[in-house]
Amino acid sequence: MHTVAVLALDGVIPFDLSAPVDTFGRARLPDGREPYRVRVCSLREEVSAGAFTVRAPYRLEALAEADTIILPGVAEPPPELPPGVAEALRAAAANGTRIASICVGAFLFAATGLLDGLRATTHWVAAGHLAARYPEVTVDPNVLYVDNGQFLTSAGAAAALDMCLHMIRADFGSAVAAHAARMSVMPLEREGGQAQFIVHDLPPAPAGATLEPLLHWLEDHCDRDLTLEGIAAEAGMSTRTLNRRFRDQTGTTPLQWLHRARVRRAQYLLETTDHPVERIAAQTGFGSPTAFRERFRRVVGTSPHGYRKAFRETVS
Repeated sequence: MHTVAVLALDGVIPFDLSAPVDTFGRARLPDGREPYRVRVCSLREEVSAGAFTVRAPYRLEALAEADTIILPGVAEPPPELPPGVAEALRAAAANGTRIASICVGAFLFAATGLLDGLRATTHWVAAGHLAARYPEVTVDPNVLYVDNGQFLTSAGAAAALDMCLHMIRADFGSAVAAHAARMSVMPLEREGGQAQFIVHDLPPAPAGATLEPLLHWLEDHCDRDLTLEGIAAEAGMSTRTLNRRFRDQTGTTPLQWLHRARVRRAQYLLETTDHPVERIAAQTGFGSPTAFRERFRRVVGTSPHGYRKAFRETVS
């Protein structure tokens, strides 16, 4: 049997802990046998999991016997790992053990140095913090998980299931993974990546900035066929001056800012109306459904149809 050790440190996030335990534990081979042995390990018998405590039957030594080690996130990822943890993980890695992190468990993983020089992901809210704390790690906030072969990282919450199903398929094939997906009431593969869940804030301008009235005007008129020259005329300045001030005050260009505003408007319409894509393309100023679909996928990471399917509210 393939042994999966789930390392529960103090402050472990309950979902991050239970997702791999449940997903690997439910996997079955075609003849009904269990392909995985799941062990929950910790530094001591009891650890805090927020609203309750968890009793872990295995200690740190069990990591040396594991084929796969899972690192769930903790509520407050420490800058340094508890004594002995980094050493145990590095020793396991040297022996070829597969190691994967869930959500902000990437902070624990990165603290070992094993992710240096590699691409990784975490929950999109924490991606910037991970990149700042561990600059040797290339953080991609747009994907559900990253598989570097021996080392894997996943985004937040349900992305843990995506990664676990991916590992089951790699270990025992698509049929076993598909059965595990059905038991978890999950698709074996989801369209798009983490980008579809990110709140894409518009680049802000400082309060009282000279462009603030123009930004409000752009948001209100993003359905129009606006050109750089037209925006400059509305602002009462040359296109060269407009570009310079936009760079200084928002960090982007007028047209890039406008595209982002249009995408945000489209997201709202996809969530709250039953308007067809062609109508939303016109309502958001993209000119054609094709241009709308291409820009939307580039920014959000999925198609307008995929986004609506995942997020649309019931419209009465």
